[in-house]
Amino acid sequence: MDDNPSVGAVIEQIAPRLRRAREKKGVSLADLARATGISTSTLSRLESAQRKPSLELLLPITAALGVPLDEIVSAPRMLDPRVPQQPAKTGGRVLIPLSRHQGEPRACKMTIPAHDEEPHLRTHQGFEWLYVLRGRLRVKLGDHDFVMGAGEAAEFDCRIPHWFGAAGRGDVEVLSLFGKQGERIHLRTSRREAPVRGVTGSRPSSAGAAACRPA
Repeated sequence: MDDNPSVGAVIEQIAPRLRRAREKKGVSLADLARATGISTSTLSRLESAQRKPSLELLLPITAALGVPLDEIVSAPRMLDPRVPQQPAKTGGRVLIPLSRHQGEPRACKMTIPAHDEEPHLRTHQGFEWLYVLRGRLRVKLGDHDFVMGAGEAAEFDCRIPHWFGAAGRGDVEVLSLFGKQGERIHLRTSRREAPVRGVTGSRPSSAGAAACRPA
């Protein structure tokens, strides 16, 4: 796999870097135009990515601003793509985030002990996807109460009152994906059920609490 950023990705960074460098120096477009002999309209188009950058333009601009050319043109530093494993324990459940970003979707692995608490159905906005990696997962979704086994997956509307926990004598391991709305606080509810989006496997619709949070 090629870990180097594409040429396009590098070029996309030039416009905002030029603007930041100029603003950091406190230089107006008019001042920079006088110092470089480049028109203000061309400078403005460069900073808004409407004009393709070239050395003929970048060299006098960086010289006038007193910044190294590689500060404007250098490729972004590549970060280690591996996600640090930082388990957290809450309510007896072990949660391991599998994504470092704060956008959507987010993923985590959850290990639920066999002696998990009694079900308390909760609800929140958004949708969630669950996959049972190991063990047996007891699921409550609205009026449904059933068990999912290893290899089964479900996607559901989180507005349906739901809860999940271990079933049987052993722990259960679950992979969960969810979006920002799935991170909102859970509220007790008795609202009318909303339709389940879809389930893989032969069992009825399954459910779970917001991923990476206790159900």
